[in-house]
Amino acid sequence: MQALLGAQAATFGDGSRRVSAGIRRLGYLYAWVTIASGAIVFSEPAPYDALMIGAILILPVLGLARFTSGIGFYLSLWTLVVAGGFVATAQAGILDAPAKHMGITLYLAVSSVVMAAFVLDRPAASVRLIMSAYVFAALTAACAGLIGYFNLLPGAAELFTEEFGRMRGTFKDPNVLGAFVVPALLYALNRLIRSGAVRGAFWLLATPILLFASVLAFSRGAWINLAVSLLAYAYFSFATAQSQRQRLKLVLYLMVAAILAAGVTAAALTIPEVSELMGQRASLQQPYDVGPEGRFGGQKKALDLALTHPLGIGALEFGRAYHHEDVHEVYLSMFLNSGWLGGTVYLAIVLLTLWLGLQLLVRDKGGDGVSAVLVAAFIGMALEGAVVDTDHWRHFYLIMAMIWGMALAPRHARWHTRGREAE
Repeated sequence: MQALLGAQAATFGDGSRRVSAGIRRLGYLYAWVTIASGAIVFSEPAPYDALMIGAILILPVLGLARFTSGIGFYLSLWTLVVAGGFVATAQAGILDAPAKHMGITLYLAVSSVVMAAFVLDRPAASVRLIMSAYVFAALTAACAGLIGYFNLLPGAAELFTEEFGRMRGTFKDPNVLGAFVVPALLYALNRLIRSGAVRGAFWLLATPILLFASVLAFSRGAWINLAVSLLAYAYFSFATAQSQRQRLKLVLYLMVAAILAAGVTAAALTIPEVSELMGQRASLQQPYDVGPEGRFGGQKKALDLALTHPLGIGALEFGRAYHHEDVHEVYLSMFLNSGWLGGTVYLAIVLLTLWLGLQLLVRDKGGDGVSAVLVAAFIGMALEGAVVDTDHWRHFYLIMAMIWGMALAPRHARWHTRGREAE
């Protein structure tokens, strides 16, 4: 495995020698705008998709993506998932919807591979660039959602909230908004802890805004994601701290964050509509979950189909021909979408990403906490996949790309800030 994931690298076409520094800076700006455009997903395809297709072509040509045997291995895994998906498409009753679905999976997989190569080329600078754009996108969506939720501008409520009173911001689905802001929230919290309340005033302001957005999306999956990600981040940061002083500082800030979270939740609950909806959504079982036609009944059907159809049944075929809705469980969905081959490889990608992330945490012990942010965010998303179909979440592929790119980079090239924070 280590040989497959080795870091012998070659820049595409040796573009870095032929492209001027000014053009390369434009390439980095284009990458930033691409990630930042992820704030607006009212419909499919989104502006992000058009820009990302451009990035897939532009970044390698400009010499801003570094391809190694490890990146090739990552690509080969996704190739197997997509190949299994197209084989399963042939088993479906109709071809257009499953084929389109797998085409989108192929695009997202290639985008993740190219962004991993982009991170591998300059890990510290690239991750900083991506996360700054990601935070911008998350804050844009969250602020729009809050403006709509509290009806601060005419027409904002209809535009930024859905009919059941859940915040969706600039997304078409509150569930995706609630999950999307979690990595940004972890990053903001990490920067606040590392910078302090005075130097980190921006992060002190951003943290409650992002937290409000996650809470008011009223997504049970996103709440689980948030809780698990925060716990994982706290554990990783504490375990990898280099001194007792750093651990004490971490504990103090996390206590303040916990008080802030409790205060945000309590403030939200003072609004009668929020309190009522919170009570409804906080239940682990909703009426539409139970019974043979409920979510859990559908997942049992999906499991039976997955066990008896080794080639799969085709993407979206379950909701069309076997049940009134999709599976809402990404791992079962992938076995139906891509057969035993694609489902197994997809699960392997998730587990391998987790393994690489944990290896990264150990090697970057005493660093600036970004590794802990990415791995904790990935764990939360991977767990949320047990209750939601996450296979087309753009930020899921982006977080994976950053983990792979950082993990495959030589130790001296990764983001590794030491100094007063490690004392």
